[in-house]
Amino acid sequence: MAFGSFSKQGTAAPTAEINMIPLIDVMLVLLVIFIITAPLLTNAVKVDLPRAASAPNLTKPDHIQISIDAQHQLYWNGERVVREGLRQRLAATSQLQPQPELHLRADKDTPYQAVAEVMADAARAGMTRIGFISDPHEAQ
Repeated sequence: MAFGSFSKQGTAAPTAEINMIPLIDVMLVLLVIFIITAPLLTNAVKVDLPRAASAPNLTKPDHIQISIDAQHQLYWNGERVVREGLRQRLAATSQLQPQPELHLRADKDTPYQAVAEVMADAARAGMTRIGFISDPHEAQ
């Protein structure tokens, strides 16, 4: 704030300061108005809604076990199949909804190429869920 005297001797240029008092007064008035009107804006209408009881439908997909022994023979759920029969069964199984999981078991002496071929056949058929089954107690 600028304070001056009535003497004409050292007239200085007016200072440009913002007077904060009216601004604070306006803000306090607005604050009081909002405090008073805020509870009036929260009118809640009581509605008696119906209750529904339901349980989620958890359907677990089946699983299919494909086994490969040390002689590269393929088994579909314990039943021996040839590779062409495996491809046909995978194509038919991939159309089921929900799609079953494919559990792949391989003998520890089976080369990875045989496992990779079965995985490639399953992927070409459209199988999306493939898992490996192993026995951690056999590893020595």
